[in-house]
Amino acid sequence: MSEPIIDLHSDDYFMGEALRQAAKAYEREEVPVGAVIVREGRIIARAYNQVETLKDATAHAEMLVLTQAESAVGDWRLTDCTLYVTKEPCPMCAGAIVHTRLARVVFGVGDPKGGAAGGALNLLQFPTLNHRCEITAGVRLEECRALLLSFFAEQRAAKKNEEGKAGGVN
Repeated sequence: MSEPIIDLHSDDYFMGEALRQAAKAYEREEVPVGAVIVREGRIIARAYNQVETLKDATAHAEMLVLTQAESAVGDWRLTDCTLYVTKEPCPMCAGAIVHTRLARVVFGVGDPKGGAAGGALNLLQFPTLNHRCEITAGVRLEECRALLLSFFAEQRAAKKNEEGKAGGVN
């Protein structure tokens, strides 16, 4: 049997669901990254960054969604699942993705400085690890990028505003 055909319309749809999760993070003043995990064409887990909310450096959208998916499947192996995430996974998340043996990772915007799915390095297809994931990059790239750019512009403006207020008091 030949390789399965990837339905790019489904990729757009599921990335839209990940973008909805990222918007929730944005509303909560978290870095707006969202993720969903799909199995057999259905979303089995959804999450967004909650690092600040939970005061937990490991509470990235990918880490949270992996835990939910493992519970939904009843196993730590997610071999027949696809992760959709709005931003390229970092090394921590990529390591967890490899360990859970996800079949495929689809992300929106890349991270050339810290991404571990081909940006700064590629842990998802690292030759000596026991598992390699298929990677699809750039799905709904502009929407994913715009959300991050807007968030960080607001963060810088708020910081500048605070510095201005503090600088005006003697």
